[in-house]
Amino acid sequence: MFGSSKNTEETHTATASSAVAFNALVKGTIVEGNLTCESDLRVDGIVKGKIACKSKIIIGPTGQVEGDIVCANAVIEGRFRGNLKVGELLNVRETAEVEGEVVTNKLVVQSGARFNVTCKMDIGAGNGAAAKVAAGDVVGKAVGAGAKA
Repeated sequence: MFGSSKNTEETHTATASSAVAFNALVKGTIVEGNLTCESDLRVDGIVKGKIACKSKIIIGPTGQVEGDIVCANAVIEGRFRGNLKVGELLNVRETAEVEGEVVTNKLVVQSGARFNVTCKMDIGAGNGAAAKVAAGDVVGKAVGAGAKA
């Protein structure tokens, strides 16, 4: 009777901890080189190199990445310079500074962000670019056309 509930608790704990995998590089951390991860990655430090992530990358307000990123989703609040390929959604927040080349499926650029890129909306089906940009933001029109902003 008591043994069976204990086994259930242990199994539940093991399942929960493996399902909540998250990687973080805190402020003050500097990484140079290649970084590969399967679960979400949050960068509040500095990364110089290549990042390949099968999930979401978040560059926090104090985060800086210089290099190449390939990921499923991305949220940028800090600085990014380089080549960025996002399979699904790229969300550029108002505190972000982004420079380089971007390929994404969907794009959100909030008002106030510095978004100086060459951008290609690669949706595969050819139905047109689905860019969602803050009202009155001229950057959105340039990005949707694939021009430099």
